[in-house]
Amino acid sequence: MSGVRKGSRLVRTLGQGKFFSKKTPSCARSFASAAEANPRQNDHLSDLESTTTFTSPAPDQKSIDAFNQAEKLSAKERRLPGNRYQYHPPKYYRGPLHPVQTPPASDPTARDFVPGPFNFPRLKHTYDSTIAPDLLTMTYQHTPPGTEPVVSQKGTLRQWDGSSPYHKNRPSRGPRGGGSSRLGIIERNIDWNNIPEIEAVTINSYAPNAAQNKEYLHVARAVVQAISGVYPEVTTVKHHVIQWGVRKGDKAGAKATLRGGAAYEFVDKLVTLVLPKIKDWPGIKASTGDDSGNLAFGMKPAWMAYFPEIEFNYDMYPPKLMPGCDIFIHTTGTSDRQGRLLMEALGFPFYGKATR
Repeated sequence: MSGVRKGSRLVRTLGQGKFFSKKTPSCARSFASAAEANPRQNDHLSDLESTTTFTSPAPDQKSIDAFNQAEKLSAKERRLPGNRYQYHPPKYYRGPLHPVQTPPASDPTARDFVPGPFNFPRLKHTYDSTIAPDLLTMTYQHTPPGTEPVVSQKGTLRQWDGSSPYHKNRPSRGPRGGGSSRLGIIERNIDWNNIPEIEAVTINSYAPNAAQNKEYLHVARAVVQAISGVYPEVTTVKHHVIQWGVRKGDKAGAKATLRGGAAYEFVDKLVTLVLPKIKDWPGIKASTGDDSGNLAFGMKPAWMAYFPEIEFNYDMYPPKLMPGCDIFIHTTGTSDRQGRLLMEALGFPFYGKATR
């Protein structure tokens, strides 16, 4: 019976056509025959590797060294010669007539290049838009055409009288009183290209007890760094002072100098936040100055707490070790009168009588 059943199943399967023969279509056979007839059409497949990346062997060290050496040689050939294309600015300024001139400070190749500015202070914007035009307008002196300029005798060098043939083409004579006399800067009138502005601000904190106790020096450096935002420089004593008990070379305090936008930010902070809080502050003495447009004033130790950087964290600084500071404002003015005019426009009050 089992043999009959198997035979009937085989007959039924053949009748239904369930055996599929793997026959290639006629079109595929025609393509294959054409490819075999023209073997040149499969040349682009002959360059393919039979193995994959994972199964291919690693390159030997000799091939790697040869490749690196070729890369170094090609890079060296592409490099420009340094003596012709790499510009080095001169170290010293040898005058306006020298054929090699130093580039301006705004040039990245300059030795004194400083990147920036990265911000535009509010006080600087006020100066450019309001203060500078007002100073130029208020100090304008009209000179009618054809008027001979009046040469001031103050601050000018003496000329040779011509009594000797050796006086010809000689430079002007020095000031009276010997070579140690200081002539000073001759005051120039405020013009469109000579408007006074802030050049730098120097903060100097003197701690006379720093030589005996280093804590005074630490606090002075921390205070100067907090109010200026820059790392201060430690100052030393230049001369012996027996009465004060200081010696030459002792550490005496800290100093920091601000320029550009940082100087305007510090002056703005002084005028807006610090000085208005001092009730007994009379202002800046009108007789201060160095005859070159630079003015200075002092801050007592009790007034240092009004700086916002110290006020919010006053417990960090010991009150008995808190030092005062001297603030020097350097301007581009050529006289103390021009420096006071600029600082009055910025908001600094003055008291007393100006001597110059």
